Amino acid sequence: MSPRRAITLVGIGDDGCVSLTSRAVSAVTKAGVLVGGERHLEFFPQFHGERIVLKGGLSTVLDRVAELAEEQNVCVLASGDPMFFGIGGLVIKRLGAEHVEILPQPSSVQWAFARAGLKWDDAAFLSLHGRSAEGFLTRLKRHAKVAILTDENTSPPVLARRMTEHGETAWIAWVCENLGGPDERVRRFTVEDLAACQDIGPLNVLLLVRSDPSWRVPCTIPFLHEDAFAKRMPKKGLITKREVRLLSLAAMGIRPDSVIWDIGAGSGSVSVEAALLAPEGRVYAIEVDQEGVEMCRENLRAHAVDNVRVIAGRAPEVLADLEPPDAVFVGGSKGSIEEIIDIVFDRLQPGGHLVVNAITLENAGETYQVLRRRGLVPEVTLLQVSRAEPLAHYLRYEALNPIQIFAVSKPIQTGVAS
Repeated sequence: MSPRRAITLVGIGDDGCVSLTSRAVSAVTKAGVLVGGERHLEFFPQFHGERIVLKGGLSTVLDRVAELAEEQNVCVLASGDPMFFGIGGLVIKRLGAEHVEILPQPSSVQWAFARAGLKWDDAAFLSLHGRSAEGFLTRLKRHAKVAILTDENTSPPVLARRMTEHGETAWIAWVCENLGGPDERVRRFTVEDLAACQDIGPLNVLLLVRSDPSWRVPCTIPFLHEDAFAKRMPKKGLITKREVRLLSLAAMGIRPDSVIWDIGAGSGSVSVEAALLAPEGRVYAIEVDQEGVEMCRENLRAHAVDNVRVIAGRAPEVLADLEPPDAVFVGGSKGSIEEIIDIVFDRLQPGGHLVVNAITLENAGETYQVLRRRGLVPEVTLLQVSRAEPLAHYLRYEALNPIQIFAVSKPIQTGVAS
């Protein structure tokens, strides 16, 4: 016999009881306790049992729900589909799936695509409700159609202004407000017009669709040429060359949600590509030279990458307050390589990767000795790249500076059985 499901999680729209199924209405009728937001509870003035308002302290409310459910039926109200960016996951985690019956409604995102007349099986979904907009632009880069749940701090005009500031305007926007309610409104905008709009309601879904139908997803590995970045001179610029960048980034083992330190970021080329490889993560670009700091920021704007925080200061002094990294790249040390490696290995997540680029023999020797003193044997690659350059009607090879790439991982400590 299946266990009694004393808790029913009912999805509800802005039209209240009107669109509820008979099964959902029955769940409310049979309940001795009704739980939900103030707006949801107002849809049931005829309910005479105990009412519990969901606001703040959700853990405390769920503890109370678990206690009440031992003796009576409890109905929890939630917006749309509770299992789609809703409280459903928390309810199941706390109370157990075997005790909860879920009766979903169409989600706000489903309603938004329906109202805009757009298919949504090829869309990506992003919730900024209660979250920072940091990384929003970077995550957009790999999608042609996106549905975004917003709040007052990440409202559609705020996001549109962020897009405009970074030149990310080749989109059509739909703002769908109060979906399913009597004051429902669906409007289409250009990004520039949306940035200037001042009458968007707080209950909305933002849809973004690329305006160019021929747009294609960018390459998985950026492999950007140095000419794609503003950089310091002399000669071809003080910047990590793309072949070196490719091997270094591969050795860093970057995942979509990695936290990355780029020490001695310079023009920010490694930061930009690392950020593109970790759209749900964060990159800290540490640079002491003020000209490099400004160029790094310029390149972040030019490539519409917004999950990079530029830290103006000298390593290792500015590293102490940064969140622990999963991967670290050291492209410049200003003579402090030993101190940098020491603090990196103290803060690096177990299993995380450190990659150091060394140009001089002295820097390479010091890097090797510091790692060996920690009992680590690095993987070392001497990379010598020559590129074909025009010479009259011919091509000749021109050699780039050789680079030594040191790569090492922090050991994962395993527990010892007693």
